Amino acid sequence: MPFAPARLSDLAAAGFDAILDVRSPAEYAEDHLPGALSLPVFSNEERARVGTLYKASPFAARKLGAAILARNAAAHLEGPLADKPGGWRPLVYCWRGGQRSGAFATILREVGWRVETLAGGWRAWRRLVAARLYEAPVPAPVVVLDGWTGSAKTELLGQLALRGVQTLDLEALANHRGSLFGARPGGQPSQKAFETRLAMAIEALDPARPVVVEAESSRIGAIALPPRLWAAMRAAPRVALAVPAAERAAYLARAYADLTADGDALAQALARLRPLHGAATVARWQAMAAAGAFAPLALELVQAHYDPRYARSRARHGAPAAEIAADALTPEALPALAGQVAAAIAALGAAGHGTGQGAERPGRPG
Repeated sequence: MPFAPARLSDLAAAGFDAILDVRSPAEYAEDHLPGALSLPVFSNEERARVGTLYKASPFAARKLGAAILARNAAAHLEGPLADKPGGWRPLVYCWRGGQRSGAFATILREVGWRVETLAGGWRAWRRLVAARLYEAPVPAPVVVLDGWTGSAKTELLGQLALRGVQTLDLEALANHRGSLFGARPGGQPSQKAFETRLAMAIEALDPARPVVVEAESSRIGAIALPPRLWAAMRAAPRVALAVPAAERAAYLARAYADLTADGDALAQALARLRPLHGAATVARWQAMAAAGAFAPLALELVQAHYDPRYARSRARHGAPAAEIAADALTPEALPALAGQVAAAIAALGAAGHGTGQGAERPGRPG
């Protein structure tokens, strides 16, 4: 009988030895179940070839598809699956739990493995992800870690996690630092892949403890936050960091060392500011970057670009529930600062601050 999870956490609880995605590489790249191994029974080109033929002759397409699947299955059996023991228990899925996963699972069962297929395939899994993000409320009370650009919020979020505070690192899930200069190696996941990562992280939250998220806009790079999470973040109490601009600039110069090491990438990122600050200003900033004046450049960007925009955003939110002043963001100073933030979060919980979990129900995407 196919495996039919009722919630996302059922996947881990089922205890499969492996999860095998037999869709094409392009389908796998867009999104896949957590931890799934890509063992395509059709390549991208083979899938397109079979699909095109199906429009003219379903019988001929099925015959061609069976031949291709058999060849690719043989390659998988002699390759990635060659060392699997007799009691191996994998979960196999395709797009909608139909012919590709069913045929591959039949071959694996004939070997003697305890194979199960995913009922409804990836589409059924996607419905669980969408329900978690677009229909259900955020299960834990949300607290937002706020502060002017360069306040080390992301690093402090990691420090809080080390202290046992429940956190949700949206920038890590989106593989982006959430700013014009925020691109990270490897690029961002697709929107669907991000949502799978996010849904799994939210599913694992302890509802009895607050969850701390970094202040973000509704988009992190090219990724859009689900409306329910964004509404909860907007309504949540905020713990704000107050750090002098010069210290924030020094921190940014250290934190973005990967970008400053790539002169061309930094110059291109600065060029995108021309519509806002003019060609002459951007040219001067690019000259500072070329000369290695990264801390002074960061200070000008903070004062001329980021702080004015943050001030407008902060005015919409009103005063934070707590504010913590910090004179230094050095590696030696951050653990103590994280302790202050953790204490402020605990105090918010003791005071019973609301978290905005009763926001209206946003629509679910198609």
